[in-house]
Amino acid sequence: MNQTSQLITALKHSLKTKGMSYRQLAEQLQLSEASVKRIFAQQNFTLSRLEQICRVLDTNLYELAKSSTLAKNSLPRQLSMPQEQALADDPTMLTYLYLLLNGWQAADINSRYQLDNLKSIRLLAALDRLKLLELQPHNKVRLLVSRDIQWRPDGPVRRRYEQQVKMTFIADSFTAPEHWLRLETAELSGASISIVQRRLNQLSEQFAELAELDLATAPTDKKGVGLLVAFRPWVFDMVLAPPVGG
Repeated sequence: MNQTSQLITALKHSLKTKGMSYRQLAEQLQLSEASVKRIFAQQNFTLSRLEQICRVLDTNLYELAKSSTLAKNSLPRQLSMPQEQALADDPTMLTYLYLLLNGWQAADINSRYQLDNLKSIRLLAALDRLKLLELQPHNKVRLLVSRDIQWRPDGPVRRRYEQQVKMTFIADSFTAPEHWLRLETAELSGASISIVQRRLNQLSEQFAELAELDLATAPTDKKGVGLLVAFRPWVFDMVLAPPVGG
């Protein structure tokens, strides 16, 4: 994690500690909520803007820089093989952890998916035993893994669910206003391919950043979305394929 990322992490931690949402911060800065989220996502802070935010949070740049060192001790992004296997074997527990990682509270999950309290406690206890979270009083949790888990390419979760998820995701008609699907084909130089790959990586990072910014948003005010990014060498040669039986 570079110094800028550490500083931004400390700034977001300060917001959370103060109990201030991005909407409330935007009102204090006389900006739109979208503008504030864009500033955080792009890490595009001028010094004057940073000082302005510090004043709103009743802190200063020195304190912010000092606390940013805590960001070095980030939570693990990759699980152990036993942890992954346990989640792969129990899709309900995997879904429950996914929702917790996305900012849901146990009560919200129980209400949305009509889980009784006993079932919820059993799932939380199982996740606690796996050292994926720390179960606290009143079913509060402290996550022990990063919200951005990197599943092993050849691990049990991907082996069991990746193909199913891909096929289910792409099977939609993509005709609703919030849907977007395009396939572009072209012949590109090596330099252009590098540029596209870099921009796709930036898009993926911004997607993750916006998801983190929305963690404090109530589940009723947001919806689950999927972003599938794919890019590889490919030639449209169907028209040149030999005829059947030829």
